[in-house]
Amino acid sequence: MVQSVELLLDDLADAEIRRQWQLLADAGIPSSAGKHAETNRPHITIAVARQIWPRIDHALDRLSFRPIPIRLGGVLVFGARHPILVRSVVPSEQLLAWQRRIFSVVSPCPGIPSNVRPDEWTPHITLARRVPPHQLGEAIHAVARDHDFPASVVGIRRWDGDQRREWPVARGG
Repeated sequence: MVQSVELLLDDLADAEIRRQWQLLADAGIPSSAGKHAETNRPHITIAVARQIWPRIDHALDRLSFRPIPIRLGGVLVFGARHPILVRSVVPSEQLLAWQRRIFSVVSPCPGIPSNVRPDEWTPHITLARRVPPHQLGEAIHAVARDHDFPASVVGIRRWDGDQRREWPVARGG
């Protein structure tokens, strides 16, 4: 499975992304709205590894975090055979600095994919995975009318895909 570090959104942005998940579901597109687990929430994955060791979790807990402003941008499609529909997150110096900081803590861990390395990371929020190619246009149409909007990152969580659990990391400073 996967271990990750993820940025969490403020309540208004969280609700907006959930609304977009529902728009996709209402259009017959398999979206994240169909996942009812309490841990299923809009997020920005900032680091991924096959395993994140306890000593890395301790280092993440020692980070001092304050909310940061972000801007949620347009709709993008990742992949071709099994398209993923995402809402882009406009990179800012502050966001990129946090990604570099988190990556430097997680970098000793095994199984880090190249697309989360600094200067290769594309910040985004997943709207729908494995969109059937014949429904891609309809999926884009369902959410592309929405405008960019400001948001804030208000927390950082660790996700353990093996145990399917989450917990907060970093502390308010």
